[in-house]
Amino acid sequence: MVDAEAMSLWALISTAGPVVQLVMLLLVTLSVLSWVVIVMRYRLLKRAQQGSEAFEERFWSGEDLASLYQQVKKDPDPDSGPETIFRAGFQEFVRLSRGSRHPSAIMEGSQRAMRVALQREQARLNLHLPFLATVGSTSPYIGLFGTVWGIMNSFRALANVSQASLAVVAPGIAEALIATAMGLFAAIPAVVAYNRYASAADVLVGESEMFAEEFSSVLHREAHGREDSQ
Repeated sequence: MVDAEAMSLWALISTAGPVVQLVMLLLVTLSVLSWVVIVMRYRLLKRAQQGSEAFEERFWSGEDLASLYQQVKKDPDPDSGPETIFRAGFQEFVRLSRGSRHPSAIMEGSQRAMRVALQREQARLNLHLPFLATVGSTSPYIGLFGTVWGIMNSFRALANVSQASLAVVAPGIAEALIATAMGLFAAIPAVVAYNRYASAADVLVGESEMFAEEFSSVLHREAHGREDSQ
């Protein structure tokens, strides 16, 4: 009969072979790191969404662009993608407008600055998401490796006994299956979080791209308005 105490979770982990224990340690480490990333990404994306909505509401309220730029320059919100794009584009617009440049040159410089800001925002929103994808895709295989290794050791143990019994085989198989369970435990939250956060990041990037296009139209009217008034 199999000893229930020997089949407890902690007993199985502590008596597992060194390779299986190393696999379990690796999976626990990956799981902890992925949960840290999950929490950090959740907070960042939530702040980014709130910052984006708040700035666009201010932008479309009809406030003077120069006044708005001075306000956000003094108290910038690094989590707002549209605000970052606005600051980059309007700063370049003002700088180029001081000379006698053609409106097309002013617009080209402003749009270039906004594209750079957009790319940085996209990189910021997608930071660490590849790590979650890696954990989600590799953890089950790491756990499976530990399972296969543990089952191999169980069959080796059978060669050293004259009569096979459940008491001989069960502990080895149980400790091997724990590795698979830990692999799934690490992978499932990582995959779910990656899909959710990648989708949320794409939405925020799309909103920032739309804002950049709309802001370009505003600057285009402003640039040509100044040329007509001269």
